[in-house]
Amino acid sequence: MKIILAVLLLSSVFLVGAPIPPESVAVLYNSQVPESKDLAEFYAQMRKIPVTNLVGLKLSDKGQITRKTYNSTLRDPLRKIFVERGWWTMGTNPQGNRLPTSSKITTLVCMSGVPYKIQREAVAPSDTHRGPKLPTHFAKANEASVDSEMSLLGVQGLATLAPLNNPYFKKDGAFSDQRLPFMLLVGRIDAPSFTICKRMIGDAIATESRGLWGMCYLDLALKGGGFAIGDQWLESIAKLNGTTGIPNVVDRNKQTFTTNYPMNDAALYFGWYTTHKNGPLLNPKFRFRRGAVAIHLHSFSAGNLRDPNRNWTGPILAKGAAATVGNVYEPYLHLTHHFDILHDRLLKGYSLVEAAYMATPSLSWQNVVLGDPLYRPFLHLDGSGSKDHSDRDFRAIRIANERWGDEPETMVKKLRTAAAAKSNGRLYEYLGLWHRDQKQNAVAMAFFETASKKHIKASDRLRQYLSIADTQRGTGNKALAIETLREAKQSIKDIPESKTTLALLNILDPPAPPPAKKPVPSQNKPK
Repeated sequence: MKIILAVLLLSSVFLVGAPIPPESVAVLYNSQVPESKDLAEFYAQMRKIPVTNLVGLKLSDKGQITRKTYNSTLRDPLRKIFVERGWWTMGTNPQGNRLPTSSKITTLVCMSGVPYKIQREAVAPSDTHRGPKLPTHFAKANEASVDSEMSLLGVQGLATLAPLNNPYFKKDGAFSDQRLPFMLLVGRIDAPSFTICKRMIGDAIATESRGLWGMCYLDLALKGGGFAIGDQWLESIAKLNGTTGIPNVVDRNKQTFTTNYPMNDAALYFGWYTTHKNGPLLNPKFRFRRGAVAIHLHSFSAGNLRDPNRNWTGPILAKGAAATVGNVYEPYLHLTHHFDILHDRLLKGYSLVEAAYMATPSLSWQNVVLGDPLYRPFLHLDGSGSKDHSDRDFRAIRIANERWGDEPETMVKKLRTAAAAKSNGRLYEYLGLWHRDQKQNAVAMAFFETASKKHIKASDRLRQYLSIADTQRGTGNKALAIETLREAKQSIKDIPESKTTLALLNILDPPAPPPAKKPVPSQNKPK
């Protein structure tokens, strides 16, 4: 372990991203809601944003508003303020649209209290789409997230129907260098409570001082056809983490992680596809690691982002995550955030809001970014930053991959030596996960078995049984998987996470149906 940590100090990672200057950030709050103003002032103070960049508007306290209300209370007043404060210089493009030709503000941050979705309404003749014929599912689609709509706040005369192309999609450079003055990066600090919102800000800033370290959990859905791209995103994340040195636990089964799955030390979570929270989030004791980025893809994941129990964004933030993204209405899979791009850009040091906008193909659509938009979780992949004992093993795994990633035998030997010297369950588990990725299943299961004896927490030990059973299941040995799960049921019980063992046994070895009831003889005699 000492050898690995010594190398850590010599490690270096080239970060592409740079911080978004505070003076280029505007903060929007609802002046009708005192907590919204308080949150805006708190955020500005924490991020050193000039108080002159705060904007308070009299807005509805509802999450959903009409297009008319959006235009009159949000769009038009904001346009006026941006011009009056000298943030925009306006001009006209060749198509005749009036729009900003230069802008001092690149990022707009909405505080909780600001409405977040614009409802669908009957299509007016003036809203007719100018351009190619729209697909049927877009023909009447004038609903949108408030935030995505405001990303083109300064461009006047745009039709409200259908999504618009995002010129920042798939870019790999700071937004300030893109020469897109007509566009805003719009993020939101919003959650089921204002207390959670403040915690999200504090967690983002605290995590930036030491970096985000921990496990990544990936939950595939095994959807084929045109939906396969969702699983491909998650597989790309797994591959990227494999070369970066972030431990992956990947569920490649059709169902999601089962009830109360022991998703400990979760710094990253990407999954799909159920309507409401399930699996680990059903465990009352479950919490994400401080600063976690956690995302579950569903058409309406942010349909009610202020509810801690419905859909996904609210529950994810209520369970301790610092950042997530979602959709307020149906986005269609190819037009939602591409998880692999988002994760790649975060690893490169970009801010949350930049990474999210580089990952979404469309504007004036359904997407929202929740969390401190300026948050840069992976500033310290080079080993810099303040040190915390709870991060030690994850830092060691990271540096072992960077130092010896091209010499896998050496990397495994170094980590195995460190694991044995410290009797370290985390390192043994990582070696099991690594060997499983290499299709060396027998070696992987041996490491999981050793990890189960070294981990201190019962829930961590249980996860090793689950990994062994899942490996057996993946190789077609269902009987052995059932046997392993039965052993886990006997060995580790009376903890909330034990429900996941029972859930898996019910899937693989469902109990026999109750015997059919005998019919009750009729009391009526035939005549």
